Amino acid sequence: MCAGLWAQDPSAEREELRRALAEANSSEIEVLRVIEKYLALHPGTSFRPDLEHRAAEAAIAIHDNTLIVRYGEASLARMPDDTKLLPAVIRALEAMETRAAAEHALQYARHTEDLVRQMQKDGNPGNVSPIEWRNQTDRLLNRALTDEARAAGLLGSPADALALARRAFEIYPDAAAAREMAFWFERLGKSMDAIGSLADAFMIPDVQAVDSQRAADRARLGELYRKVKGSEDGLGALCLEAYDRTAALLKARDAGLQRNEPNSGRTDILDFTLSGLDGKSLAMASLKGKVVVMDLWATWCVPCREQHPLYELVKERFRENPSVVFLSLNADADRSAVKPFLDRMKWQGAVYFEDGVARLFTVDGLPATILLDRHGHLYTHLNGFLDKNHFADLLTERIGDALAAQ
Repeated sequence: MCAGLWAQDPSAEREELRRALAEANSSEIEVLRVIEKYLALHPGTSFRPDLEHRAAEAAIAIHDNTLIVRYGEASLARMPDDTKLLPAVIRALEAMETRAAAEHALQYARHTEDLVRQMQKDGNPGNVSPIEWRNQTDRLLNRALTDEARAAGLLGSPADALALARRAFEIYPDAAAAREMAFWFERLGKSMDAIGSLADAFMIPDVQAVDSQRAADRARLGELYRKVKGSEDGLGALCLEAYDRTAALLKARDAGLQRNEPNSGRTDILDFTLSGLDGKSLAMASLKGKVVVMDLWATWCVPCREQHPLYELVKERFRENPSVVFLSLNADADRSAVKPFLDRMKWQGAVYFEDGVARLFTVDGLPATILLDRHGHLYTHLNGFLDKNHFADLLTERIGDALAAQ
């Protein structure tokens, strides 16, 4: 850990810590002991941030809520947007079940929600399909709202907790949100609603649900059902209804996401159809026989703006060549931001949406340039913003090579 940093401090204490951490690296408990001992002896060390973050990781590994909170909150004070650390700190605080801890948890959960919503607004970075990006961010948002629900309930607002849990389930239906709904339904005295939500938690197809929690859901479901009905007669039918209900819900959600990526499942770019900002579509098959230059960009991508004039320069060089086609492909998740951006920047020309192109060519950053040969095969892929003094000449050369290729 921090090998380069240790090398800057030749003191005996530092060397001792380096050796101790190396020896303790296979044991998270030992890592914690070494770090705590060192921080006690050297409270003013300049490496406190690194050590506290490493201690938080070790505390998470051994499920020590007290230490997760101690070192996690110290790290979050310096790095409040650490989305890997936030959920662990929130749940550790909620496990303490005190008002002060719940207030902190609610603040962190709301901050997490804000971070995820900003991620969705910023859009897909391009390294996953739009569908997977939506699923990933919806799962994060679901988790933040479920955490908010528990904190709000601990602060004495079970109705607010139920509303938050319901929102989480609507955004991304999973066992955790259904379980949280059941918890607050029961606290509000709505036993049959709690039974229904527990059945959803037990039966919903959820690859992230662990067997131990599913078993606990089943046990609680049976206990509550017997309390209300006197026996488990009819419970099986209720569970089957819950399975059918949640399966249909997930199917409808998937269908809605598929509509947002019309090229889902297609593996040949010539089978793609791209939707245009002006409402018109473009069948990529119509471009077979031409060299196609695709510029992938987004409104939030500052390097894309810097590279745009260079594209325009290259386009001008091939303006009289009908065998070269330039496509401007926008990768924003919020498509409503595109036209105002184009108007403000005074960018001209047709714009299409990437509609799965980033997923097909594994684009992991913007701007990105995808060059197709005359057969619709990938000729080259230029990632990121390149040296502005060479980009135009490099792209011009690659287009020329593609034109000359058989």
